[in-house]
Amino acid sequence: MPVPLQPGEVLKDRYIIDQIIGRGGMGSIYLADDNRLTGRQCAIKEVQQDESVPAELREQGREQFYREASVLARLDHPNLPKVSDFFSESDRDYLVMDYIPGEDLKTLMDQSRRRGDFLPINDVLAWAKQIADALEYLHGQEPPVIHRDIKPSNVKLTPQGLIKLVDFGLVKQMVPEELTITVIQGRGTALYTPLEQYGGDEGHTDVRSDIYAFGATLYHLITNSAPAEAKQRFLRPDSLRDPRILNPKIPDTTARAILWAMNLHPDGRPKSVASFKAALYGQMPKQSDTLAFPFTERIKDLFSAPTDRLLAGTAALLILVAVLASLA
Repeated sequence: MPVPLQPGEVLKDRYIIDQIIGRGGMGSIYLADDNRLTGRQCAIKEVQQDESVPAELREQGREQFYREASVLARLDHPNLPKVSDFFSESDRDYLVMDYIPGEDLKTLMDQSRRRGDFLPINDVLAWAKQIADALEYLHGQEPPVIHRDIKPSNVKLTPQGLIKLVDFGLVKQMVPEELTITVIQGRGTALYTPLEQYGGDEGHTDVRSDIYAFGATLYHLITNSAPAEAKQRFLRPDSLRDPRILNPKIPDTTARAILWAMNLHPDGRPKSVASFKAALYGQMPKQSDTLAFPFTERIKDLFSAPTDRLLAGTAALLILVAVLASLA
């Protein structure tokens, strides 16, 4: 674990460290004051180069950091923190972002759970729309940008009610021929990580990987129960419980959409955040996504009305009579 910076230390003759607000295996995240803009606070993410690897590889890692940071600095969306600076000092690289005040959604969920209650469904769905807007923006970049670490603690709610998707620590830029550039090597957080991401940068992650993590995040928020890990589900398919069992207030359409997003195979998930968002709010998936929509749920939709069920029952009875007649 890298030795963290201490309060009062100054980076780049500009950023005065206030306190540590996060820790990771390759560095810390600091709250700092910007001495060029009085009153402005920022969050600084630190990445330390691994001294155990050859110097050539460390240099490649630093080049990757600068390429990735330049991508993040170009992003501009109300539901994403703005990256304002990036630089290196000694063996550490730094990414400077807006400091986002407020509570993260995991904290709000834990508070609700301790009260013996669930977060209001309407609130979670309203937050989900803002998260979806941020992801659609990221995935709509050329080339697409994949976050790869969506989870309740990486989503903050500001005092003004604005959702911010934070921590680009595992962000991946999709580039031609499956080449990737990543600020920090990693696999995300296991509870929200799809199977294809367990290979690190060797895994074939794409926008559907973010959709899985998004669905797993919503599952946790509306049930107060962490979803079963993808590895566990692979070995025991029944380990992921229907969210409606854990929280009967969840609308059927919302539960079905979340389970769709959490399909173990990428081909079984929504092809886009837009399709997932539509399903969350009760709209049928686009024609291009129909084959991916859970088969049992499509059958339910076909026979949801009483008249449809009556017709289906009558048809089944007629088939049975015809079979018996042929045997007579």
